[in-house]
Amino acid sequence: MIVKRGRDLLRRWEHNPIITYDNVPLQNNTVFNGTPVKFGDTYLLLLRVEGQQGYSFFCLARSEDGLNFNVDDQPCMLPARDGPFAMWEENGLEDPRLTFIDGWYYIMYTAASGYGHRIALARTDDFEKFERIALISGPGNKDGVLFPKKINGYYARLDRPIGNGIGSIWISYSPDLKNWGRSELIISPRPRCWDSTRIGASVPPIRTDCGWLEIYHGFKMTSAGPIYRIGTVMLDLEDPSKVIGRCLNPVLSPREEYERIGDVGNVVFASGAIVEDDGEVKVYYGAADTSICVATAHIDELIESCFEETDSLIEDFCKSVCPYRRN
Repeated sequence: MIVKRGRDLLRRWEHNPIITYDNVPLQNNTVFNGTPVKFGDTYLLLLRVEGQQGYSFFCLARSEDGLNFNVDDQPCMLPARDGPFAMWEENGLEDPRLTFIDGWYYIMYTAASGYGHRIALARTDDFEKFERIALISGPGNKDGVLFPKKINGYYARLDRPIGNGIGSIWISYSPDLKNWGRSELIISPRPRCWDSTRIGASVPPIRTDCGWLEIYHGFKMTSAGPIYRIGTVMLDLEDPSKVIGRCLNPVLSPREEYERIGDVGNVVFASGAIVEDDGEVKVYYGAADTSICVATAHIDELIESCFEETDSLIEDFCKSVCPYRRN
């Protein structure tokens, strides 16, 4: 089947960006990479806000429709000043990802320090009090996302360690959310493709009848710098280390001025999604590391994108250099 669509599968909200630094009632440099969740009837976005002093912290934004948000006037999480987290958070808190499991909202985030980046885990049940649980990776690792249910009795996560300068997506398992192992590389950059330089997990995996849908980011280095895009991959439900489908084309690329111009230009970076009852998926993404935006597609479109084919004239070439299916 050949998928027919416009330049991007994800459709931008016409009033993007939904949050800029002007919407944050705190002195700040920029806001980006917010992770969403439905909390009762309210949409919450946990935001990465970069203060003018140079480090990032987290704030909450609230909405009744998932489009129009009001940002709280105080941070909800600041870098730790003492204890085991302090040394690793001295350069700030970055890129949170929210997952709901068994009555708790878990936050995987990046702890930034002069010694490198580590994945950390916190939780809340009311978005008033936030409890740090553990630092759950070594240095040089980020982009952690937690599966919303156990796999064969174990918690599971995707992350992006760096090895020999290459960033690929790995899977790991844990009995208690603190001790992680059985790590395995599952998805790598593809030569000569839009995600040829580095990739990473973006959205906590979404369970579908076809498998675990992962919305990820990838970038290709150009003479003018990197271009970050958003793609899709499908993982097996029972064994998510198995990739059963992967998009050939990105589902969103930086095209609008707010995506191309900012603190880091040419970036669309997904950080969470809400699946509505009618199948619409709201994908929240950071644009140019300067604002937060939203784009939508139906869940069936995103599933279909994992198994797309090109037209016959270039299909054989694309399959040879960009294999999108691994059995």
